Amino acid sequence: MGKGPNGTVSEIVEVEAYLGHHDPASHAFKGMTPRNRAMFEVGGTCYVYLSYGVHYCMNVSTRKPGQGEAILLRAAIPLVGIERMQRNRGGDKPPEQLCNGPGKLAEALGVDLRYNGLRYDRPDFKIVDLGKSLQRRTIGSSPRIGISQAKDALLRFFVMDSPWVSGRRV
Repeated sequence: MGKGPNGTVSEIVEVEAYLGHHDPASHAFKGMTPRNRAMFEVGGTCYVYLSYGVHYCMNVSTRKPGQGEAILLRAAIPLVGIERMQRNRGGDKPPEQLCNGPGKLAEALGVDLRYNGLRYDRPDFKIVDLGKSLQRRTIGSSPRIGISQAKDALLRFFVMDSPWVSGRRV
């Protein structure tokens, strides 16, 4: 579960893994740059980037400093602050459509480049493990969505049968 800015709370239901210099689809594949520096920070650091010049995408660095691995947060269930998320998304979107994609999720939570490099352990911006466990059979995996390199790697993980995920439920 993540506690976002402005009192929003959401439950993460879909992610994609990006495995640093071993992964040609990863922003870290060619090494550290000013844009991807947050990926190389200690695990639990927020990495935000602008995708196609339009949508912000929010990630969590996952490794030791210097390793450049991260998890893209693709979709979440809005739990608290739904009205604020709707305003952030520019209207009365139904809850199922507020956070069902990485750009939509960042927009709903109000996340932009100001969050890049922040740690997810702040009082107003955090990821919390509530101890909720899922049975392995309820977790799906598939190739990542919208990439041109390493397209067959099964590095997208999602709660199966969840109406809140962003894309195909292979």
